[in-house]
Amino acid sequence: MSTNDSALRDGLGGDGPKGRGLTAEAIARLVHGEVIGDGGVRLTGVAPLDRASAHDLTFLAHERYAPLLSSSGAGAVLISAELEAAANEGDGAQYDGCRIVVERPYDAMLQAIPVLYPPSPPATGVHPTAIIGAGASLGNAVSIGAYAVVEDGAVLGDGVHVGTHSTVGRGVRVGEGSWLGDSVTLYPGAEVGRRVRLHAGVRVASDGFGYVQKDGRHEKIPHVGRCILEDDVEVGANSTLDRGSVDDTVIGAGTKIDNLVHVAHNVRIGRLCLIMAQVGIAGSVHIGDGCILAGQVGVSGHHTIGAGARLAAQAGVFGDIPEGETWSGYPARPHREALRAHAAFFKLAGVMRRMERLLARAEEGE
Repeated sequence: MSTNDSALRDGLGGDGPKGRGLTAEAIARLVHGEVIGDGGVRLTGVAPLDRASAHDLTFLAHERYAPLLSSSGAGAVLISAELEAAANEGDGAQYDGCRIVVERPYDAMLQAIPVLYPPSPPATGVHPTAIIGAGASLGNAVSIGAYAVVEDGAVLGDGVHVGTHSTVGRGVRVGEGSWLGDSVTLYPGAEVGRRVRLHAGVRVASDGFGYVQKDGRHEKIPHVGRCILEDDVEVGANSTLDRGSVDDTVIGAGTKIDNLVHVAHNVRIGRLCLIMAQVGIAGSVHIGDGCILAGQVGVSGHHTIGAGARLAAQAGVFGDIPEGETWSGYPARPHREALRAHAAFFKLAGVMRRMERLLARAEEGE
């Protein structure tokens, strides 16, 4: 535990139904909140308002969910001052559990969860079934799971975890503190920074889909570029990131990629981007810092998405996107324009019916 250790020590215990627990008072000290009610209630887990029990911590961050509070069985709720005042003004049943008043309930919950659910200390060492290649370098406190393979010349920094059945290819470098889940494959040409998290089934530096037509057949374009994941990148399960052909594929520091995402060769994604599930990014696309691509966005090749741009779910991108703008639709266009076009489309059936009636009257008058 690294946050407010001394303030929390008295609130920790093992008498809750799930073992380890925190008192509401200890959580309030952790999140700099004010306790209203019984600060001695012991909490051992978290749950949403409508499913929380007497030993659960919950939160109320939006007035939309306020009606659920009065019937919640939670032992304590993180709540803003505004919503706390509104709850007390109601005439009906009121929540009678402990309330911890904070400025931002959602942020406070994010602070509390790691303390209520402390991670198990990582095991270190090399499993007997793992294969370590010639000249591979392993840092301090490395963990390598069953049937994992670290090929010749690979370099693992301090504290790296390689999961079961994962492969670190020849000459690949993995920065300190990075975590590779089960069945992850880092092909030769991958470079992984520090504190990177790759979930199960991720493939990094596979060849891109590049061919030229020659003598009546598709001839493969050799891929000799790298696939570089900078520090603090996270990639979700079963996502694939291709290496560059002659250039590099680069994922910028702090960018988070969801499950089932495909990033093609020579793509460059900036820092602190969010790439949601089932996004497909074709070759040589450049994405600026801080962009958000929502689920199932498709980007065709060789386009640029400006810094801070946002693409709504299922947007189909066939051109450049200016910095800071929100686009949606298929083909993608500025969001308000897309909404107007969508609304006009749904009016079309009524317009057609009116036109048909006018034509019918005109024909009757002939």
